[in-house]
Amino acid sequence: MKFATFRVPDEPTDKLGASFVALITETETDAQGTEHATLGVQIPEFTDVGQLVTQPPEVRQQLAERALETATKDPRQLLDVSQATYDTLIPYPAKVFCIGLNYRNHIKETGLELPDYPTVFTKFSQTLTSAEASIAIPAVDHRLDYEGELCVVIGTPGRNIPEDQALDHVAGYTISNDFSLRGYQGRTSEWTQGKIFEATTPIGPWLVTPDEFDPNARITTLVNGEVRQDDSVGDLVFTPAQLISYLSEIITLSPGDLILTGTPGGVALAMKNDKGRRPWLVPGDEVETRIQGLGVQHNDIVSS
Repeated sequence: MKFATFRVPDEPTDKLGASFVALITETETDAQGTEHATLGVQIPEFTDVGQLVTQPPEVRQQLAERALETATKDPRQLLDVSQATYDTLIPYPAKVFCIGLNYRNHIKETGLELPDYPTVFTKFSQTLTSAEASIAIPAVDHRLDYEGELCVVIGTPGRNIPEDQALDHVAGYTISNDFSLRGYQGRTSEWTQGKIFEATTPIGPWLVTPDEFDPNARITTLVNGEVRQDDSVGDLVFTPAQLISYLSEIITLSPGDLILTGTPGGVALAMKNDKGRRPWLVPGDEVETRIQGLGVQHNDIVSS
């Protein structure tokens, strides 16, 4: 199943709670092999997918089946979501974990050794935004970089979760992009300040349940149509199961918690053009992040 958070039509974009949850019932595939949602049906009484995943798994299943039954009986309940605006998939998670240096090719391009333990940092809910949001380059730091990532969404709480049971705690998977302000990130050896600028981490467009997700799906990031990152999410040094187990040793994982699992090689920080300059994102750039089966993010880069 695929769930999404959409804006209520004609409501101001800054109005809190002016959103709704839909179960995606139909998609179409473009020439690049990427799925786009075309039809959906509303899941009543929920304003975002983060609220939905606080329900027990069996309740989520019942709500989805009830919505499908409603649409079958009355096709007028189907929504043309191809014209709808996505909102932040899970806008208020209790915790957002991020994993650095978790793809072998990204570690290689940094010149570092494979880590013995996951590199963990965190974000805040104000850092999150929607899969279609414009990303503003702040005046204080022009060195904006992209980092396409697989995001794991926790659906069942747990502490000290064994690795062989970890995936039972997953509500689903989605796309994220850890847009990073490299100037601020590089000011100290601790990265957080370059990772938490407001509204710089798109989440979505869909939460896709584990039964529909390929653990070896392709992840691709494009800038103005040029492929910059391309890898399999199966190339992670620390798998989703290992990360869930590890993080749950530290703190209880809660429904709606997000784990951004790291980015493949190909970031601007590791590249230089013929003038020796790194290709930081600039206003007017278009960034697409795709993961097979999870849809696509499209983010325009703008001035602040």
